[in-house]
Amino acid sequence: MRKSRVDSAETPRERKTKSAEQALNTLMRLCSRAERSSGDAMRLMYTWGVPMSERQGVLDKLIEMRFIDDERFAEAYTREKSHISGWGAKKIAQHLYQKSISRDIVTRTLSTLESDEQREMLTKKLQRKLPTIKASNDYELRGKLLRYALGQGYEYDMTIEVIDEVTSR
Repeated sequence: MRKSRVDSAETPRERKTKSAEQALNTLMRLCSRAERSSGDAMRLMYTWGVPMSERQGVLDKLIEMRFIDDERFAEAYTREKSHISGWGAKKIAQHLYQKSISRDIVTRTLSTLESDEQREMLTKKLQRKLPTIKASNDYELRGKLLRYALGQGYEYDMTIEVIDEVTSR
C-alpha cells in the first residue's frame, strides 16, 4: 500500500547520529576548510548526537592536532568582522562570547583593534548612513545615528564624538 503525502509528512524523521570517530573525521574536514571555534565543534557534535561522554575527547584531539585553536579563530574572526563587516569592538566581543571563546582570549584579541581605525570606519559608516535617514529635526537625526552606531557595536563616547563631527558639516 502506498503512503499518501499526509502520512509521510506526519512521520517524524529519524535523527542520524554520528559516532565519535565519524564526528572527528567530519570536523577535521570542516576545520581544514574554515576556522572553527571549540564552541562550534561542541554544538555540531551535539546536533549530530555524539554521546556527551565522547565530545570532549574529540575536541581534545582536534586541539592537539591544531585543527581548532580558539585564539587563532578569534583573531581571524575579529579581523574579518572589523575590516570587512565594519563591526565595532562590542559587537565582535559579544559574538565571540556566543561562540564560547574565553574572556582572556577576547580581551587579547580586541586589544589589537586600533581605535583610530575603528573611528575612521565609524565615520565612513555614519557618512553613508546620514543621507538615508529621514528625521524631522536634529535631535531625531542624532538619535537615529546613535542607535545605528551602537547597534554596529561601537563605543558610546566615540560614537557621540563622531556624530558631532558628521552632523556639523
